[in-house]
This record gives sequence, structure tokens and C-alpha cells, in this order.
Amino acid sequence: MKILILGAGAIGGYVGGRLQQSGADVTFLVRPARREWLERDGLVIKSTKGDITQKVKTVLNGSEGGPYDIVLLTAKAYDLDSAIESIAPAVGPNTTVVPLLNGMRHIDVLAAKFGDAKVVGGLARVGVTLSPEGAILHTSPFAAISFGERDGKAARSALVELDAAIKKSGIDGGLHKNIVQDLWDKWIMLCSLAAMTCLMRGTVGDILEAGEGQAIMLETVEECRKVAAAAGGDPGEKGMQTVKGYLTQKGSRFAASMLHDLEKTAMVEADHIVGDMIARAKKAGIATPNLRMAYAHLQAYLARRARGGIGKPAM
Repeated sequence: MKILILGAGAIGGYVGGRLQQSGADVTFLVRPARREWLERDGLVIKSTKGDITQKVKTVLNGSEGGPYDIVLLTAKAYDLDSAIESIAPAVGPNTTVVPLLNGMRHIDVLAAKFGDAKVVGGLARVGVTLSPEGAILHTSPFAAISFGERDGKAARSALVELDAAIKKSGIDGGLHKNIVQDLWDKWIMLCSLAAMTCLMRGTVGDILEAGEGQAIMLETVEECRKVAAAAGGDPGEKGMQTVKGYLTQKGSRFAASMLHDLEKTAMVEADHIVGDMIARAKKAGIATPNLRMAYAHLQAYLARRARGGIGKPAM
């Protein structure tokens, strides 16, 4: 099975590196600068699960070495259009596209481009960052990806093979019988977390120190749950207990990566994570006052960033 991974950044590099380490046929589609780095230093992973440095196969164009059996898409949502353009030449008649993006909107976009049958559901739960030196830093105890057929039917052979490769690599997760529910579960958590930590500019623990902090957090979670329920993705009582447990833990240092991006004045996935949740709420007639406030805050940040006003006094 031939696997193409778009990019060799934090998530793509970690997953692809572990797959290759265990014997999988992996190729990375990268930009010229990243290719030079990888050819010089190799793919470097520093991890709680063991460090590795290895040479990897890279291509600069999706037409090289293809078509592939699996294309793993690990781009940020705001780079989706360019990502699609990059992987299009690698997608053949029997290719399966496995996106590991957050939220849901990208699935419709990918299905419109490549055909509904080629696109499955997928998500990543991997705590990694890319160091200034280009190394992949994995400092959390977890590293998992999940994927599966969106219609809940038996998995195609390519996904069965990918599942076996993932398990052999030591990465947790693999095939998920109800991947769409898994996507909703993560989106409820992430949207609530990103909206509130960015709006409040603090961790979960910081928010809970505010007099109304926990109440506002739980209101936001409920807004997201209602949207999921309207789409048939209600996590149920057990699933909601898990979400609420993470988001109401006193002293927690938990914060969305979107907050870290915002604090670095970087681009953020505001439209894909928060904006799309609000758009679906509007279609279902669901009020989302907390999400609307958080989204407006993120939009104002992006507007100021676009005009070069970040780091300057607001005038």
C-alpha cells in the first residue's frame, strides 16, 4: 500500500514518521524548503514514545510516484484550497482520501472535488508541535488517529490495511465504526474550548476562576451539543460527561491550539471551527450567543491582522 502525506509538519510528520519506522511505504508531499531540510537532517521526531531520525521519501508534486492508495490530508483548514490543488494529481481511480482536519466543512469540499466515495472521515488526536529547527516535538502521552467509512458500512480494503499499519506503528486509534460521531464529539469539545479560551485569553483553569466562568463554559458546550444533535450527532450523556469533565477541571492548563496561534499573531481556523458551527446552528434555528461573541472576537483579530495592526496600538 502506497501512502502519500501532505506535508511533513507536526501531525503529518509524526504519523508518517511512525508509519515508515514500522515498514509502511510512505511519501511526503512537501515544499522545496522543507525538502531541503529533510534531505539534510532527516525527519526528526523527539517523543515521549521514543526519538527517531530517519531519511524519508519526498516529492514536490502530487503527480510524482502516484497514484497512491491512501492520501492523508493534514493541512490547516485555511489552507484547504491549496491543499486540494496539491494532492489532486496524486488521486487516482482507487485512491482513498483520509482528511485529518477538525470540524466537518472540509468533507463536503473534498467530496465535491474528488467524489463522495473517495473521501472518508478522519481525525487526529496528537499533541505535537514543530520546533524552529524543524524537529517534531511530541510531549503528550497520547498520539492517535481515527478514520472510517462515513456511512458506517464495512471498511474498504485500503482502510483495513491502513488500520493494520497504524497498529503496527504504535499509534493509537485506527478504524472507527462511527467516525462521523467521533468527528462531532471532537468538534463539540474543540469548538467550545477554542471559542472560550480565545475569547477569555486564558486556559480552562483561568476561565473557571472567573465568577461566571464555569456557567459560560457549560452554556457554550450546550450550544455546540444542540447543533450536533440537530445533525444526528448528539454524543449522549456519557459523551457529554467526558467533554464537560475536560472543560470544568479546576486549575487545568488545557487550552486550544488556536489560542497559542492567536498569541503568536498567526492565522487561526476561526471560520472552520467556530464559524461553521454557527452557520449550522442558524440553519437549524439554534441560538448561539456565546459562540457568536467568540467568533466576532476572532473575526476582529483576523481583520486587524490583515491590515498589519497586530502589535500596534489600536487607534
